[in-house]
Amino acid sequence: MELTYEWTSAFAQSFGLIYLMVLSVGITVYAFWPSLGKRFDKAAKSILDDEDGPCQ
Repeated sequence: MELTYEWTSAFAQSFGLIYLMVLSVGITVYAFWPSLGKRFDKAAKSILDDEDGPCQ
């Protein structure tokens, strides 16, 4: 098999598409995983618990 620009370009585009799809599904599953909800809520509210106030 001869490696040509067309072949390598098609392979890179196909692999890149599959890679990005798998990565997107993985991130979505991680973000909506039920046991991580408390951690995300705590991180979202942690800025409100700052007792020092704004930086001056």
